[in-house]
Order: sequence, then structure tokens, then C-alpha cells
Amino acid sequence: MSERTPGAVAQAVGPAPAPVSVPVSEAEETAGPAAPTGTASRPAAPLAPQARLFPALAAVYRAQLSRARVSRIPLLFVATFQSVGIMILMRGVVDGGSEARAVVAGSSVLVVAFVALNLLAQHFGQLRASGGLDHYATLPVPPASVVLGAAAAYASFTLPGTLVTAVFGCLLFGLPMGGLWILAAVVPLAGAALAGLGAALGLLAPRQELATLAGQLGMSAALLLGVLPPERMPHVIVWVRDLLPSTYGVEAFARTFAPHPDWAAVGLDLGVCGAVGVLSLALATWAYRRAAVR
Repeated sequence: MSERTPGAVAQAVGPAPAPVSVPVSEAEETAGPAAPTGTASRPAAPLAPQARLFPALAAVYRAQLSRARVSRIPLLFVATFQSVGIMILMRGVVDGGSEARAVVAGSSVLVVAFVALNLLAQHFGQLRASGGLDHYATLPVPPASVVLGAAAAYASFTLPGTLVTAVFGCLLFGLPMGGLWILAAVVPLAGAALAGLGAALGLLAPRQELATLAGQLGMSAALLLGVLPPERMPHVIVWVRDLLPSTYGVEAFARTFAPHPDWAAVGLDLGVCGAVGVLSLALATWAYRRAAVR
């Protein structure tokens, strides 16, 4: 055992060095203790501003138009052929007069119903089932631009088929063609009303199959209630016919075949069709927001 005591060890080593005082600046004293390097809090980066409605609408329209151009053009031929075949069948039953006007106008608007109502319901039903709505939900675009852009893209395909059907019907039933220019107003207004309804059906349907079924039923209603002359329908069916958005487009187009069209009534029908289009597109926008957050 060593005979050295703690005092002897301290004398041998010497006194401990005095602590060195490091000067601290006033800024460091007021700032407080520094945070660890890895956990320093930084202000969040500002998000990009949301795109405006009309530029976003144009972008969605071009995107949907380029995607639907290849796959929807064959279906447009099917819709036109279907309407022409219906007019040929009705030619054996209807001779002329107001009934022929109703058949030609209803068959022409049926092309719009096939594309804007039926196909758009299937399109949004497929987007919801496959998760495609998540892509649009991450984009800084207003929900209205997505619905309006898709509706406008699908409705754009209907004008050539509607014009071909109307010309063929006028030749088949001997109707004047002087009022075909009204299709420039009927197709956008009826297309907006039916496209908004189709988008709402596709977005609100819980399953893709139900969205397809709803689109088919809507097109069938436009076929039966729009093509058949209202004079031969029961009053209850006529009331149901008045609830269909495309009815007012059919009525506006049919009035132009008269020798002296009532343009005030035509304008009223187009106004009602436009008002229904605004309401249906608003419903589709609400349905899109509801489906996008789920």
C-alpha cells in the first residue's frame, strides 16, 4: 500500500488551473441558448397561389380534349348512327307536321345526351373508382374548372354529329333548313345542362357500375321523352318530360321548323335551358368537392 496521502499528491501535481472566462456578447445573452443544429425551426415556405378560374379551365379543357379525341370519336359515330336510325324508324309512323319536328329535334339533341350525359357520367365514375380524382385534387386549380373543362371537352364532340343528324332529318321529313343556325345555341346550352347532370351522377354514384347505369338511364330518358311527340304522351309523362334538361333545347329547336317561328318562345326555352345548365354544373362542382375530400 502506498504511503502517500491526498495532500502529498496535491502538492506534487500543483494547484488546479483557474477556469477561463469566455466573453459573451450582449446579442448572445439576449438571444438565449442556441437551439440544436438539427432541430432549428425555420418559417414554412409560402404555398403557390391558386390558379385563376379561366386559365385553369382552358388547361383542363385542352387536356381532356386531347385525351378524349381518340377514344370518343368512334362513340360519336355510334351516337349519330343511333339517332339517324331512330328517325328512319319513326318515318314509318310519323308523316309530318309538329310530330316530325319533334322527332328531328329530339333525335338531334339525343346526340348531345349520349355524349354529354352518358359518357361523362361513366368518365367521372371511372375517375372516382380508380383514384383519378386525387390527381386533380393536388393541383392548385378551382374545382369548378375541372368540372367545366371536362364538360366542355365532351360537349365539343357533339356539334358535328348533331348537325349531321339535323340535316338528315330535314331531308327525310321535308323540313326547312333555315333554322339550323339555332344549333349554335342549343348544343352549348343543352350540352352544359346534360354534362353537369352526367358529371353529378358519376361523382355521386358510390360505385362505377352504378354511375354507368345512371348514365344509361339518363340517356334512355332523353331518348323516350325527347324523340317521341309529346302529343301522344299521357299528361303524367309530359310533366316528367318537363323536368328533363334537354327538353327545352328540343322545344327551342323544334319551334324553328314552323313557317313563322315564335322567337320569343325560342328565347325563353333557351333561357330555361341555360338556367338549368348553371344549376346542374353547380351541383356537379359540389359533387366534385364532396368526392375529392373522401
